[in-house]
Amino acid sequence: MEKVLIIEDDPTMLRGLKDNFEYAGYNVVTACDGEEGLNAALDAKPDLIILDIMLPKINGYEICRLIRKEKLDMPIIMLTAKGEESDIILGLNLGADDYVTKPFSIKELLARTAAFLRRSRQTEENVYEFADFRLDIAARKLSCKGNEIKLSPKEFSLLELFLKRQGRALTRDDILNNVWGYDCFTGSRSIDRFITTLRNKIEPDPHNPIFIRTIREIGYKFELPE
Repeated sequence: MEKVLIIEDDPTMLRGLKDNFEYAGYNVVTACDGEEGLNAALDAKPDLIILDIMLPKINGYEICRLIRKEKLDMPIIMLTAKGEESDIILGLNLGADDYVTKPFSIKELLARTAAFLRRSRQTEENVYEFADFRLDIAARKLSCKGNEIKLSPKEFSLLELFLKRQGRALTRDDILNNVWGYDCFTGSRSIDRFITTLRNKIEPDPHNPIFIRTIREIGYKFELPE
């Protein structure tokens, strides 16, 4: 059973989330404040964390930062009553993978959880397939129906990042740091240009992308259409 840690200070919501996740077949660990939640994350090392932002003792942002500081890479889905884009961007920049704004659908949260855990099982693979495409990490090669698609080194690294983090909302800073490096002075416009050229090579209709989705004011997310 995959282990899910739920950190939420509202007892009614915590109980409801716990019941639904257990019913879905997960091993659930709960915490009702930030200090307890951080200790549970570091000790239990769950497969995924559901993390409220507004918590007593230690808030969700700080928990997220400290978890990533410890080099733990489990997916983190933030729960927030805040709809401000600045709050969402802050959470993503601190290492959260996705966010759900309250009130939310428990079915949607369970579906996102299942998708993240499914992708986490594939992170050690060297070959990723989507639609008719096949990306071979070891060979540094992208092919479509057996025909090689030429990618520049940065385009390849960008697509590799998207495939390794399918479903995760990536800020432009995430993309910049992972593809170009922390000491690079490339701006957001350059990132957007690379996204455009990559879309032209993998999207059926680059003007209406189905794989690389734009998240307004935040960045991008790679998703496979249902």
